[in-house]
Amino acid sequence: MSKKYKNSLVWFRRDLRDYDHAALSHALQDSEHVFCIFIFDKEILNALKNKEDRRVEFIWESVKELKESLMQKKSDLIVLHDKAFEAMSFAIDQFKIEAIFTNRDYEPAAIARDESIKNLATSKKIAFHDFKDQVVFEKNEILTALEKPYTVFTPYKNNYLKKLSQTTIPRFDIEPWISNLAQFKSQPLLTLKDMGFQATNLHDIKIHTGMSGGKLLVEDFKERVAFYKKTRDFPAIKGVSYLSVHLRFGTVSIRQLFRLAQESFSEGAETWLNELIWREFYFQILFHRPDVAQGKAFKKEYESIAFENNPDYFKAWTEGKTGYPIVDAAMRQMNQTGFMHNRLRMIAASFLVKDLLVDWRWGEAYFAEKLIDFDLSANNGGWQWAASTGCDAQPWFRIFNPITQSTRFDLQGKFIKKYIPELKNCTDDEIHAPWLSQKAEQFKYPTPIVDHASQRIKALALYKSVKS
Repeated sequence: MSKKYKNSLVWFRRDLRDYDHAALSHALQDSEHVFCIFIFDKEILNALKNKEDRRVEFIWESVKELKESLMQKKSDLIVLHDKAFEAMSFAIDQFKIEAIFTNRDYEPAAIARDESIKNLATSKKIAFHDFKDQVVFEKNEILTALEKPYTVFTPYKNNYLKKLSQTTIPRFDIEPWISNLAQFKSQPLLTLKDMGFQATNLHDIKIHTGMSGGKLLVEDFKERVAFYKKTRDFPAIKGVSYLSVHLRFGTVSIRQLFRLAQESFSEGAETWLNELIWREFYFQILFHRPDVAQGKAFKKEYESIAFENNPDYFKAWTEGKTGYPIVDAAMRQMNQTGFMHNRLRMIAASFLVKDLLVDWRWGEAYFAEKLIDFDLSANNGGWQWAASTGCDAQPWFRIFNPITQSTRFDLQGKFIKKYIPELKNCTDDEIHAPWLSQKAEQFKYPTPIVDHASQRIKALALYKSVKS
C-alpha cells in the first residue's frame, strides 16, 4: 500500500520517548521513511543565565537514551544545536523531507515558533501536521455551557470527568510500523560542553532520566498510589509520584498515567487523577489567557497591588535564611536538588507574598530558574493561586501560618533537619520555632526576619485596599 509521503520528519520537543507517541505513530503510518530530530534550541538555551542547569542535563540524558533506542531499531536521531527555524530548514533540505510531524505545545512562545515552522513548510511546499499528545483534553475541548473557558477548577473537573467517562483514551502504537523508520546513521551526540553547559549534581541526587527513569518511577508509584491521598502532603514521607519532570519532558506518556489512575480503583488514585486534571486546567488557562505568561494577573483588579518588595527579604527567602524552618528547608531543597514538594511550594509561595510582601512575579521567576520540572502553566498557576491573583485561587484573606503548616506537615521536623543541619539537635517542640528555645543561640540559625502576626495584618490591609 503506497504511503502519502516518501520522507517525513518527526520533531521531538516535550515528548522524549519512542512509545505511545502521537506524531511518531502518525508519521510511521503515513510515510515510507521517517527521520527523527531533536533541536537544542539556541533561543531557549542562550536565555538561561546558569550554565549548570539541571533541566538541560536532564534533557541531554533523555535525548541520549532516545537516540540509543532509535539506533537499536536501526534508525537514529538527528540532534542539532541551533535556532529552530535554521535547524528545521537544514533538515528539510538535507533529508528531502515532504512532511513534518510534531506534537502540539501550548505556551505562547512555542505557538509562535511553530507558526514560523508552518510558514517554512508552506514556503518549501511540504506538509505540516501537529497532534495532541501532552494532554488528554486540550484547547476548547472542555468548555462551559456558554462555550467559554472555565475559570474555576471544580466545574471544570466535573465536566472533564464526564467527558473522560465517555472517552476511550487512545494508545498511539509504534511497533506495527517500526520498519518505516529511516535506516541511516546521524552524527554522534554533541556534549553539554559543546553547547556551553556543564554537568550538574543530577546523578549524585539520583534523578532518574529518560524513558527508563520514567518507567522506573511509574512502577514504583504503582505500589504506592493507593496511599497517595494520605501521604502526599508530608515531605518527609515518600508519598508523591516524583513524575512531574517526566511529564514535563514527555519521558512518560500522559495517557499511560491516566490509564494507571483509572485502573487503580483507590481513593489515592482518585486524588492523584485530580492532580493530573489540575495540570490540564492550568494548560487551558495559559492557552486562553496567554497574557498571564507576560506577568499579568489573571484577575485584573490585582494588577495594581503595591508590594513592598524588600530586596533583603527576597534574598533571605531565596537562600533559605528567613528564620522560619519549614520555608527555609523548602528553599534549600529546591536550590540543592531542583525539586520542591508540592505542599512546600504552597507554603514557600504564600510566605514570600503574604509574609514578606514581595511580588509573586519575583518568586515565579526564581522557581522558573531553579525547578527541574518547571512548567510555565503550572508554575504561573501555582504562584497566582498563592498570591490570590489567579483563577480559583486561595482567597486573599486566607494566609498560611508557617509555624502551623510546619507542625501539621512535618511534626517531628524530619524534613527540616534533612535540609537545615543547624537544627539537628532541636527537640520536636523546638524545631518549628527555634528562636523561642532557651538554646536558640546554640543553633546558629537566623531569627525570623519578620513577625508573622504583624505581617499578616499588613497583608490583609494591602489586599483589602485593592478590593475596596
